[in-house]
Amino acid sequence: MDTLFLFGSNPTEAHPIVSLYLKKALRKGAKLVVGDPRKTWMAKRADVWLNLKPGSNIALLNGLVNVILQNGWENKEFIAKRTEGFDELREKVKEYDLDRVEKLTGVSKENIIEAARLYSHADKAMIVYGLGVTEHQTGTENAMAVANLALVCGHLGRPSTGIMALRGQNNVQGASDLGPLPATLPGYQPVTDPKSREKFEKAWGVKIKDKPGLKSVEMLDECKRGNFKGIFILGEDPAQTDPDIHHVRAALESVEFLVVQDIFHTETTRFAHVILPGASFAEKNGTFTNGERRVQRVRKAVEPVSGMAEWQVISKLSTLMGYKMDYNHPSEIMDEIASLVPIYGGISYDRIEKQGIQWPCPTKDHPGTTTLYTDLFSRPGGLARFMALDHKGSGEVPDKEYPLVLITGRVREHYNNGSMTKRSAGINDVVPEELLEISSEDAQKLKIKNGDMVKVSSKRAEIKVRAKVTDRSQSGNVFLTFHHREALSNLLTSEHRDPITGTPEYKSCAVRVEK
Repeated sequence: MDTLFLFGSNPTEAHPIVSLYLKKALRKGAKLVVGDPRKTWMAKRADVWLNLKPGSNIALLNGLVNVILQNGWENKEFIAKRTEGFDELREKVKEYDLDRVEKLTGVSKENIIEAARLYSHADKAMIVYGLGVTEHQTGTENAMAVANLALVCGHLGRPSTGIMALRGQNNVQGASDLGPLPATLPGYQPVTDPKSREKFEKAWGVKIKDKPGLKSVEMLDECKRGNFKGIFILGEDPAQTDPDIHHVRAALESVEFLVVQDIFHTETTRFAHVILPGASFAEKNGTFTNGERRVQRVRKAVEPVSGMAEWQVISKLSTLMGYKMDYNHPSEIMDEIASLVPIYGGISYDRIEKQGIQWPCPTKDHPGTTTLYTDLFSRPGGLARFMALDHKGSGEVPDKEYPLVLITGRVREHYNNGSMTKRSAGINDVVPEELLEISSEDAQKLKIKNGDMVKVSSKRAEIKVRAKVTDRSQSGNVFLTFHHREALSNLLTSEHRDPITGTPEYKSCAVRVEK
């Protein structure tokens, strides 16, 4: 890899194992471009740091594409042979000249030009992006804008190129593959497709509705409206990790019957009528599918403390409720997956006993697919389509009363809601409490010193935390994690969501900070 473009991701803290591979590439001489409002470990070491304002992702990406096209740095052959919609994109990005982009994003023209040059001139370049791209009200369009940049330069379909979306947890990819999305059956087969429904109806012996279901945040909306009477939450803690927690709490309190299954007590278990014990990764057999689509075996090290793994609990619940599930081992579930999901068709426990396989793997003799889109893209006709997109900004912007932008994220020492890591004395000694990262400029204006207790307020709530004065946050931005239940940062975050996916806008809301 010649150039790495890290966008909206802080892998040294949020994805530390991935970051080891990225650091290795840098040691071998790869150039680094970082797009991030915060001066992260990677941003400090970047050849170019694109210090964009929160919510200005599309403007910046359009500006980069415009610079590439104006200078003739695009991959003309790739665009001609493998894409469509280029003319619309070219006309749209003309609206994003350097003066306008600098004003919208806060990134200097010189840095935009240099980043465009590095990425477009590389033989092999990869874009690695994280939740700083997707956790905005324009998250889906942000991801499309990332794809536009890769397509313009032809950095797809070859080894050491492409786009890697870093997932929020270790098996997000595997979970997404196998049916929880409201509009798809396992393997991303649409519920609106009669042939897909017919296949699953025959295998499962039930009628499947042809309309998509609800996203998780929409389910909570329905709880609050009184339309959902019961809900079963497995391994999730929305009362701490969802945005606008007052709304979440009202939803959980209004539902008539709440079942929560987890390995520890959480903020959400406080609202449960029934709590079922979960099993940790060390207590179950199964598979994890990682970010490069590699399906890998997970082997039980100890018996489940509760006596049952989750798949057994779900099978028993289903059977008691009238639909018999009588699997004897997770391998039988994998065999069923292979029979119904073409991209997993050739995967079995026997084949991945020693080494994982990357899907798509359609048949038993298929070796798996290391690089996607070498010849065709997964669209009708096999061509990738450019998307002409416009800057919209964040759903909530600063004003006189709430003049700062709050960004939320993670630190390396704690994980998600802290239900596991907060129980580790050693980790807690290192990071015992929530800290508000604030720039020295803003701290000086507000007469705040490092270590002072401060009140952080939004239109929804307020919390008290200790201030950490640092150059990691730019003036105008502050940063909190969501690991500590003593200072629930998601009381502050807004109700704005991506209208396509329902993903909350965790990365930008307006706040006020007072000593």
